[in-house]
Amino acid sequence: MSTTVAVDPATGDLSPQGARKRARRRESTAQWLFLAPALVYVIVFFGYPVGKNFVMAFQDYSTRTFFTGEAPWVGFDNYVEVFSSNIFGMTVTNTVLFTVGSIIGQFGIGLAFALFFKRKFPLNNVMRSMLLLPWLLPVIASTSVWKWILDQDSGVLNQVLQALNLTSSPIPWLADPDIALLSVVLVNVWLGIPFNVTLLYSGLQDIPEEQYEAASLDGATGLKAFRHITWPSLRPVVNVVLVLGVIYTLKVLDIILGLTRGGPANSTQTLATDSYHRSFQEFSFGTGAAVSNILIVVSLVFALIYLRVNRRAVDE
Repeated sequence: MSTTVAVDPATGDLSPQGARKRARRRESTAQWLFLAPALVYVIVFFGYPVGKNFVMAFQDYSTRTFFTGEAPWVGFDNYVEVFSSNIFGMTVTNTVLFTVGSIIGQFGIGLAFALFFKRKFPLNNVMRSMLLLPWLLPVIASTSVWKWILDQDSGVLNQVLQALNLTSSPIPWLADPDIALLSVVLVNVWLGIPFNVTLLYSGLQDIPEEQYEAASLDGATGLKAFRHITWPSLRPVVNVVLVLGVIYTLKVLDIILGLTRGGPANSTQTLATDSYHRSFQEFSFGTGAAVSNILIVVSLVFALIYLRVNRRAVDE
C-alpha cells in the first residue's frame, strides 16, 4: 500500500509542520477574500471622500474648478479664514450648547422612560412601540411638523399656551435669536429619546432580579437600589450611550436646516451647518472642507473614546 504525501511547491516541505503552515495560509487567504468586499466598500465610500475632503481644505476649490479642473494649493489659508471668521466663535459655542443640551435632555428623559417601562403593566409593549415613532418618521417630515408647531403666528404651541393664559402674546420660538437654539435643542431631544430608551432599557433587562430581591432584604429599595445596583450595573451601557449620542449630535444638520437654516442671526449655526453654508451656498468648497475636517477631528476623538469605552464594557 502506498501513501501520498503533499509537497509544498515552494519549499518542498513534507513535514506535518509544513502541512499546518499551508492550512493556515489557505485559511488566511479565505479570511481576506471574505473581508475584501467590505474593505473595498469602506475605501471607496468612506476612505476616498474623507481623503478628498482633507485635500480640498488646502486648495482654492470653487465652482471654477469644475470647469477648469484647477484647484490652486493655498496651504492653511482656508483654515486661517475659518478661524478668523466673525461667526466661528459663535458656531463653536452653539455646537457645544446644542450637543450638551441635547445629550442631557435625551439621556435624562430616556433613562426615566427606561426605568418606567422596566415595570410590568398593561400595554407596556404598545407604549414602548409608540415611543419609537420619532425614529420611524423621516427627519425632514418631523422637522416640518415641528416648524408648524413652533410657528409664531399659526403654531399650535402658541395657540395652546394662549388658550391656557400662560402667555399674553405669541412666542417667536424660531425667530428670536435668544430662544431659537433652545427650540432646536428641544426638537433634537424629542428625536433622540427613542435611541436612549432602547439602549438603556436593554441594559436594564440584563440586570438580574435576584440582586434587587437580595438588596430589598437589607432595606435597599427605591433610590438606594438605583444607586447601589442599577447605576453601577448600567454604567457600561451609559458610557456607550453618551459617547454615541455626542458623535451623532455633533453632525446634526437636517434638523437645523429644516427649522431655522442656521438663523436667525446665526444663533443656531453650528459647525455642521457652517460647513454646509460655505460649501453649498457660498460655493467656497475649500473653507467648507476645512470646517468639515475640524468636525471630523472632534468626532474622531469621541469615536476613539467610544471604542475604548466599548472594549472596557465588554471586558467587564
